[in-house]
Amino acid sequence: MYEISLTANQSNQRLDKFLRKYLKNAPDSFIYRMLRKKNITLNGYKAIGNEKTVAGDTVQFFLSEETYLKMRGETEPIPDGAPDFPDLPILYEDGDLMVFIKPQGLLSQKAEKDDYSVNEWVCYHAVEQGLISSSEFESFRPSVCNRLDRNTAGIMTAGLSLRGLQTLSNLFHDHRVEKYYYALVRGQVQDPIDFKCFLKKDSYINKVSVLTESVPGAREVHTGFTPVKVMKDRTLLLVRLYTGRTHQIRSVLGYLKHPILGDTKYGDNKFNLKYNIYSQCLIACMLKFPVCGLRGVSGKTFEIGIPKDWPVL
Repeated sequence: MYEISLTANQSNQRLDKFLRKYLKNAPDSFIYRMLRKKNITLNGYKAIGNEKTVAGDTVQFFLSEETYLKMRGETEPIPDGAPDFPDLPILYEDGDLMVFIKPQGLLSQKAEKDDYSVNEWVCYHAVEQGLISSSEFESFRPSVCNRLDRNTAGIMTAGLSLRGLQTLSNLFHDHRVEKYYYALVRGQVQDPIDFKCFLKKDSYINKVSVLTESVPGAREVHTGFTPVKVMKDRTLLLVRLYTGRTHQIRSVLGYLKHPILGDTKYGDNKFNLKYNIYSQCLIACMLKFPVCGLRGVSGKTFEIGIPKDWPVL
């Protein structure tokens, strides 16, 4: 018999959901059969699977060692070191969450098995700071709650506890967090622009098309642009992202004939050559949080400035 005591990060969820993560190789049919036969129990009693777990609950597994280890599978090891790049600047951190700055060139989440992303850095940081234990790490992983393109720098968030991850994820999902970006674009934009359209992604070439009408597979997007500084041949824009789709800001600005300086996919290569910039001048500069259940971010705004190497003078 194997027995575990649930921690705060393993609680506040349905028992069957926890078991799916803990016995990651077990099919649902196996889990429910073991519950019915009382081979898996909660606090010593028969469970159905829809019970809401709380910290301190004990789960017992009356399984053979071979079956238990087979259903548990091999878990990814706790990170024991970070790759060779500087720590990411942290704007705020507590036991539930962190707000930090992602640099250009770093993935938010893995695209391939051997990739190293912000998600791995968050896990490493949580372990290093003692925010999560080895037993918790087997069934709960800290994770980013908003994502940025590899070549977009800026403010990101991560949930370090189950409560933090669930609350932050719901806030972003419901568009309750206001997201702003700075973009340096070609040409003069004299007046604010409020733009709605549809985007359709071509996964083969990893590029989206801007459409004025809905077609199958297209998703509606909404973006606002406010000029901050208008120069001779370029404009610094403050961008409000009402929705969040792949390449939304870059593709829409390209469609509006104001491509982002340094953007090689939706931009103007002659304009990029003029300023010898080939990394997009786009940064997630501000997050405004509503009043919510997370004291560290409730009603607060986190903001960073434009990079020093942008030609804005």
